[in-house]
This record gives sequence, structure tokens and C-alpha cells, in this order.
Amino acid sequence: MTTDPPVSGSVELPTAPARSGSGGLALAAGINSLGNIASRVLGLVREAVVAGLFGASGATSVFNAVSQVPKITYELLVGGMLSAALVPVLSEYATEERQRELERILSILLSIAVLVILAVTLALELLAPWITPLLVVGLSDELIALGTRLVRIVVPAILIYGLSGLLQAYHYARSRFVYPSMGAPAHNLGMIVAILALAGRLDIQALAVGTLAASTTQLLVQLPGLRGTRLKFDLNWRHPAVRRIGVLYAPVLLSIVIQNIGIVIDRNLASRTVEEAITWMADATFLIQLPLGLVSMAISLAVLPRLSQIDARVELVRFKQTFSQGLRLVLVVIIPAAVGLWVLGRPIIELIFEHGAFTALDTAATWRALRFYLIGLPFAAIDLPLIFAFYAQKDTVTPVVVGILAVLLYLAVGPVLAFRTGLGFLGLVIANSVQLTAHAVLMLIVFRRRFAGLRGYGVLRASAKALLASVPLAILTWGSLLLLRRAPLPAGSVGEALIVGVCSLAGVAGYLLGARWLHIEDLDAVWQTVRRKLTGAA
Repeated sequence: MTTDPPVSGSVELPTAPARSGSGGLALAAGINSLGNIASRVLGLVREAVVAGLFGASGATSVFNAVSQVPKITYELLVGGMLSAALVPVLSEYATEERQRELERILSILLSIAVLVILAVTLALELLAPWITPLLVVGLSDELIALGTRLVRIVVPAILIYGLSGLLQAYHYARSRFVYPSMGAPAHNLGMIVAILALAGRLDIQALAVGTLAASTTQLLVQLPGLRGTRLKFDLNWRHPAVRRIGVLYAPVLLSIVIQNIGIVIDRNLASRTVEEAITWMADATFLIQLPLGLVSMAISLAVLPRLSQIDARVELVRFKQTFSQGLRLVLVVIIPAAVGLWVLGRPIIELIFEHGAFTALDTAATWRALRFYLIGLPFAAIDLPLIFAFYAQKDTVTPVVVGILAVLLYLAVGPVLAFRTGLGFLGLVIANSVQLTAHAVLMLIVFRRRFAGLRGYGVLRASAKALLASVPLAILTWGSLLLLRRAPLPAGSVGEALIVGVCSLAGVAGYLLGARWLHIEDLDAVWQTVRRKLTGAA
């Protein structure tokens, strides 16, 4: 984001008292969500392009597995500390008086990141032949060799992701969300263009090159936000803020290591079921990530800077008011989203994926995985703001302990369900939902003990109302689906788009009617904020 002066179009988190409640939080989350919406729409296009060109095969499963290498490495080096340490610490310097010191801290972080990530990237290039078998040992030697080539193409993206992540933390800490919100759409757009341009010449390797292009475009849209920011090469790792970030991140690093060991084992186990399993699971996960990114992540990132500026030991009521506002907003949107995906999941998969090389068999397998993933969706949605609440109070240990316990539960349940019950890859999906549910429940228990719970803050009431309001959503969506399945609609994507579009609108209308009747206050706050921005009212 820009520093001095602000550029046209910049949006800051409102801090006036009139907007300090759900409305102001909804506005901040809305800025994130606009970027997320653009990202998810382009993500749908990206997934449709990939499915049409490459389908579900051993090659796509290999790419989906090895693409975790840059993601895991980025999370270990930068991404994991973004919400746990970077934003909470940098937020303390995000004032006009301390702006130059904030710029100095950013310079140090960028300088250290470049040197460390370059060394890690070189090591991964050399270790590529040993990395791939860890992820897809159940596949053929030919596919493992392909994976090694893909790893070597894709790992340079780690440096680009790392720099982009640090810039995002800088913008978030200053409660400015426009430039970070542009990053994900730019990422998907870069991927789409690269794949379409290169698929005919590079085949599956176009996906790896596309990842490089995507990471580059994501970084480029962050750079204009640095106008007026003075940066220089600085390796002063002894700076108090940098050391505090390191102290806060140390326990989180352990948690990320454990979680990513779980991811590696998950891919390893999936590769031992059927060749296409990793692709089916990745496609279903993509649909789960749509509401999580649009709702839970957007709201959590909006509320984190606020929570970071409140000392719960001194202002416990204010802390819980701010947190409960975010949690209620998550619940009143994620619950109907989960219900809608349950009813409309298969038509959505048919629309996005089932064309070109992606067959009806692939659709059926992806739909079965999606249904089991949906069990854990509401728990995953509330889990993120719970984790951020502890991060905001500079407690990174508690989420780490809970995360390790949840991963251990997955590792205990997953192999049993996958191989001893005959469920195959679906057993791994069920185990993932068990892990997410257990993590959220444990975090709620710890939150209650640490902060005396949320009784009286309307969280249970909002959840119950959202669930009741989802009943007309389910009825109207399902009824519309039955009618349209029998209607003489155009064949192919046009007919599929009509089904999904009409049924979605019917579902949204049903939920809004239910919410209006039940008086869900948090949705009213969102609407008032939107109306105020559209009309220019104060």
C-alpha cells in the first residue's frame, strides 16, 4: 500500500467510533473479500482450464503433490509467521510517528529473506530426486521421474512468494488491504495465461512454469504499494522487532513442520490408493477453500490488526467484543455456504471440471470426497479466527500444541480408515475432517479457559439462527435443482451454468429471507456498511 501520500483508490480500515463495531469490521473484511472473490473466480477459470487440458491422471496427481514443495517451504520460511508474528509485531509500529522504523524493519526482513531463501532453493534443486519419492512413492518410476523435473522447475517460486508474503504483512499491519487483495487474483491470472500459452508445447510441465509466472504477477502488484517507502539492504537481525518476531515464530515453526509432515504423509498415502486420488482430493479441497478464503480468511485478516492492539489482560471485554464480531460474521456466512455446497456440489463440479479430459467418473469421485470434506468445513472456518486471537495476544505456543495433537489424531485415524476399512482415499478425507473438527473443539476449550469464554456475546445465537435460516436455502436450492434437471436446457456448459446460477440465486434468496425473519444482526451490519459506502453516507 502507498505511504505518503495515499494514492487514489486506497482504502484504510475505519477507526471512527461509529464504525468500530461489526460495520467497520465488515468493511475491512469486505475489502479482503473483494480480492478473494476476484481470486476465486479466476481460480475457477484456472481449475477449469487445467481439468480440460489435463484431466485427472497420474501426471496431474504428481504435479498436485510436488506443487506442495514451494508451498510448504514458503510456509516454513515466511507464510507461517505472517499472522503469528509479522502482523502482530509490525502493527505496533504502524503509526505515523514510527513509519520510518517500520520501513527499517521491513528492510531487514527482506534482506534476510533473500539470503535464506536463495540457500534453501539451491538445496531443494539438489535434493529433488529424493524429495519426489517422499510424496508419491506409490506411483510408477516414470511418474516419479516426472515429479523430479517438476520440482526443479517450480522451486525458484519460493523466493518470489517469500518477498510477496513480507510485503503483504507490511500492508496488513497498516490495516490497508487493497494491494494484498490484488495479489491472489493476479496470481491466478498469471497462471491461466501461462498454461494456455505453454500447454501445447510443454504438456504437464506448463503447470510448473505457470506457477513461476503466477508468483511473479502476485509480487508485481504489491510493488506499487511501496511508493514512498524507503528500503535498503540491512542484515541487522538483532533489531528488537526482528528478534521478537523470531521468538514468536519459533513455536509456530514446530507446528508447521508437524502439519507439513502430515501433508507429506497424506500425499504419500493417497498415492498408494489409486493414481488419480491426489487430483480428486485436490479438486474437492479447492471447492472447500472457496468459502474459507472468501469468509474465514478475509474476516480473520481484518480482525487481526485490531486484536493485536488490544491487551486482553487489561481490556478483556473489548477484546472479546472485537473477536466475537469476527466469529459471528464467519458463522453466519460459512454455515449457509456449507449447506449450499452440500446440495449443489455435484452440479458445481460438473460445471467447473467435467469437460475435456475430465470424465464423469472423475466427477463422481470428486463429489464423494467433497461431501466428506464438508463435514469439517464449519470447524475449519471458526478455527482460523480462534488461532489468530491467540496470535494477537503474542501466544504462539497454544495453537502449536493443539495443532500437533490434531495432526497426531489424523495420523492415527487416516491409515486405518484408508486401508483397513476399504474406504481408500475417502478414508483420508474423513480423517482430515476429524482433524479439523478436533482442532477447532480443542481451541474453543482452551479459549474458554484463557478468556472466560464467549457467553453473552451472541455466538451460539448467531450460529443457531444461521442454521435455521439455511433450511429455506436447502429447500429452494434442492427444489430448483430437481426442476431444472427436468427442464429442456441447452446441453453442455451453458446448461450447467444455468443450473448452478439459478439454484445458487434461489438458495441465496432463501437464506436472506430466513435471515430477515430471524433478525440476524451481523448480516444487517454488513448490509448497512455496503449501503453506506454505496450512498457515500457518513
